[in-house]
Amino acid sequence: MGVFLITRELFQGKANNENTKVIEQSASAVNQTGESLSNEIPTDDQNGEKSLEQLVKQYDDIPIFDAHNHNAGGERYRKMMETWDKNSIERIVLFGAVSSPDAVVTDKIAWEAYLDHPDRFIPFFSGVNLLEESGLQTVKDNLEKGYFGIGEIAAASTYSPILTKVPWKTAHPMDGILPQIYELCAQYQAPLLLHIDPLDGLPISKLKEALMQYPDTTIILAHANAYNTPGNVENLLEEHPNLYVDFFAGFTAYNADSTNKLDDFIPIIKKYPNRILLSTDSGFGLNSELQAIDAIYRLIDLLNDRVLAKQIAYDNLDALIARQPATATQLKAIEELKLTEAQLPNLESLSKLEAAKIINAGRDK
Repeated sequence: MGVFLITRELFQGKANNENTKVIEQSASAVNQTGESLSNEIPTDDQNGEKSLEQLVKQYDDIPIFDAHNHNAGGERYRKMMETWDKNSIERIVLFGAVSSPDAVVTDKIAWEAYLDHPDRFIPFFSGVNLLEESGLQTVKDNLEKGYFGIGEIAAASTYSPILTKVPWKTAHPMDGILPQIYELCAQYQAPLLLHIDPLDGLPISKLKEALMQYPDTTIILAHANAYNTPGNVENLLEEHPNLYVDFFAGFTAYNADSTNKLDDFIPIIKKYPNRILLSTDSGFGLNSELQAIDAIYRLIDLLNDRVLAKQIAYDNLDALIARQPATATQLKAIEELKLTEAQLPNLESLSKLEAAKIINAGRDK
């Protein structure tokens, strides 16, 4: 099984052409096979540490909701099913390519995966031209259809040899049609997952501007702990109550470029427990997605607080999904099912998730 590492040089555009080509062809720039890596993940108490198997067994009462996963491409998400089942990854925010025409294709795959496995996948979409007004119609159409969020989208990228090249990225989080998208997301109560690099200078000042100007919009900062300091993360959370952090534990635990340890972020997680989400980023920059899952469990173990662990591993993201109201398109589809009065739910309080279940059940008949 082929694996590769993403280094700081790669993020800063110092990779050779061959490596860059391999990464771009992968769409998500990660290993997607999901095969067990016994030589990379300990299976016993090596170095006095618990194995992943032991951690999964110890915390089998804590479901995990992966907030950031690129496996909507080809058969990748199907190949990961066994790994997810084995390691209690119960739900996944699924998308594929980022801010490019390729993302239109992977968005459709994410939607199909959701229709086939509605209890496991939550589809997001990234196939939006952020530089053209026509992108607003794409956003509205997809949110009306039933997608639960936008992302990952490239709101700024200076160093990534992948995202600096995508045609639909913006220069900063207030560029292009992003301000109008923020308004739409507030209307639909749908979050946005933003990739921003670097995490300083103009991109961050514009992120702060967006957060302040659109206080009813929920923005999730993708892999906020990667190439960032705990202090910077804490300051953003303190200043902006509509910001959520996608915490990519795998980067901090296993990427050679990390200058922090998981322990360094524990105080922040405990200070802002209702705005932390956990993700694998499909193992970006690691040997595998399994290694990213392993890091999530090691973070949970360090917390030493099962209630808090469940909150960041599952409840926070579940709440962001559950709060979204049913759309006009969904309500019309329910009306067309011609349900009896006894079958008809209270449409005024119906959520997008509940509406989708009714519509899907009607299609299955």
